[in-house]
Amino acid sequence: MAADPHEKVNILLVDDHPAKLMAYEVILQDLGENLIKAASGKEALEQLLRNEVAVVLVDVCMPDLDGFQLAQMIREHPRFQSTAMIFISAIHLSDVDRLRGYAMGAVDYVPVPVIPEVLRAKVKVFAELYRKTRLLERLNAELESRVTSRTAELEASTARLLDTEQRRSLALMAGSMGSWEWDGATGQLTWDDGQYRICGVDPKSFVVTPDNAKALVHPDDWERLFSASAPVLSHGKPFQSDFRVRRPNGEIRWCVGTAIATVDNAGRTLRITGVTVDITERKHAEERQLLLAQEVDHRAKNALTLVQSILRLTRAGDINEYVEAVEGRIKALSRAHTILSHSRWQGADLGGLIDEEFAPYTCAGSEQVQVDGPKAFLDPNTAQALALALHELAANAAKYGALSSEHGRIELSWGFEQDRLVVTWAESGGPRVRRPAASGFGTKIILGSVERQLHGTVTFDWRPEGLRCVMSVPRPKVQTGPIGLERLSQKSQKGRPAAAAPRAGRVMIVEDEALIAMVLVDHLQELGLMAVGPFSRVGDALKVEGEVDAAILDVNLAGESVYPVAEMLKARRVPFLFMTGYGSASIDPRFADVPVLQKPIEAKTLEDMLLDRNMHFNLRRENDMEPVQRQAV
Repeated sequence: MAADPHEKVNILLVDDHPAKLMAYEVILQDLGENLIKAASGKEALEQLLRNEVAVVLVDVCMPDLDGFQLAQMIREHPRFQSTAMIFISAIHLSDVDRLRGYAMGAVDYVPVPVIPEVLRAKVKVFAELYRKTRLLERLNAELESRVTSRTAELEASTARLLDTEQRRSLALMAGSMGSWEWDGATGQLTWDDGQYRICGVDPKSFVVTPDNAKALVHPDDWERLFSASAPVLSHGKPFQSDFRVRRPNGEIRWCVGTAIATVDNAGRTLRITGVTVDITERKHAEERQLLLAQEVDHRAKNALTLVQSILRLTRAGDINEYVEAVEGRIKALSRAHTILSHSRWQGADLGGLIDEEFAPYTCAGSEQVQVDGPKAFLDPNTAQALALALHELAANAAKYGALSSEHGRIELSWGFEQDRLVVTWAESGGPRVRRPAASGFGTKIILGSVERQLHGTVTFDWRPEGLRCVMSVPRPKVQTGPIGLERLSQKSQKGRPAAAAPRAGRVMIVEDEALIAMVLVDHLQELGLMAVGPFSRVGDALKVEGEVDAAILDVNLAGESVYPVAEMLKARRVPFLFMTGYGSASIDPRFADVPVLQKPIEAKTLEDMLLDRNMHFNLRRENDMEPVQRQAV
């Protein structure tokens, strides 16, 4: 049966400006045809896949896909090789541009401003031509239907060609990673090579069925993926969703899936075509970026905590001396951080640290400081600790030693002895040296940084001609026994009875930064409590001797997790709190109920946490030995 010669045809209007689309619609509405609007090249392709279009009216200048690119994609599709396309251009086109447009399949150009009568006449001609062409095609189809077998072969060939082109078109828009198709009539699911590759299965042995495909989707993502795809099944609407694929070897891959359905006039789904893109690398990059942000935050808080420790622990005779000492120590940390930042916190060269430290004390041509040693690359923890120790030695030499005299000399050398880095500091030519009656804060920093934090050794030889100091630190790091910080505190705990009754509460400290540990010891002593440790290694903390009433645990001990110590304390029913610069969200969910002390440390916050009734600590103060009323653990 022949088609109605007056049947309306579809005219597709493509422009990224809504005002222009409305203007074209007003101009062409008198033709009495179906006007379909698209605001982009992507929308135009979707409309072409869903509808038979007689004429495409397309703007030359559009974002993403311009008119020429859209025309090329339309012409490459077998269904649209004869579709009439009219270009509209608001700019002057050269002959080269016009030839390019005709090569892409354009049948005519319309300049802006558009003359309504001209545009209407041109569109009408191509619409009538399309209508007559379709009428002839339908007449031919009626004749060819008499030859059933031949007709079936042509239809099957055309369907296969259309299916292939549709998959290729979607793969191009979604990244050409992998595509699949579900046939509504047969229920058959087919994959291309890219889909097999993403899922990590062998095309020769893997049978593609809906059930087998479902088994490859991560169980936690299946319900969400199925819900997102519902509009495709019910209304033929395109959808996109992220999900994970679990390969047979256990590997997890992140993917984004896009699908679109082909429906008939009755609304039945004929087929669903989809594209899968592997976005695993992008996900990993996002995770690395998040971890980097957390690490930057942690290092910033650690730096602030070190500065806070310097401010609290520095002692001086007057305010000017105090300011000078604090500024010097903070600058030493700053210089170490600058060198570490240049290597993205992978490490620092010892020679570079020494050059930076001595820069304020030397001038061009000066021979007061002699430096000698091989290339020595230090990890960040060792670099910061040695930077502080060298600063204290240099500051002491500038005030009282070799650098305070123009005739003084310092010989600084280092080398490797088996698995240790040995740094030797020797002064001469300065004022006569005497052994100090008591250890100053600088000496305590050196001992705390090298002996406790780095598990090294320090020897001081107060020779009359000048101080000689030898610092030895492990390379590589070795596990050594703990060196108590009691010797560094002004209030030494040596000689305290191990089992006095009643006694002050014993709080174990696990912290790898020497200065921060010293501040914690001072805080506890001010609260009338006893410090146990500090310990900078998990292994040392696990071997703690004697009764412990509570604990303060730094979460990250130079890359080593403190959770084994937390598990031990939890098993012993000893209350504890975490101390970290990463934030509460970084704590293992197993310890979600454990209080968290954020760095930098506030003395009042620490006191409130240790003495709060709801924190489950039961500690006695040293001064009054009266038990603080707490809830039992």
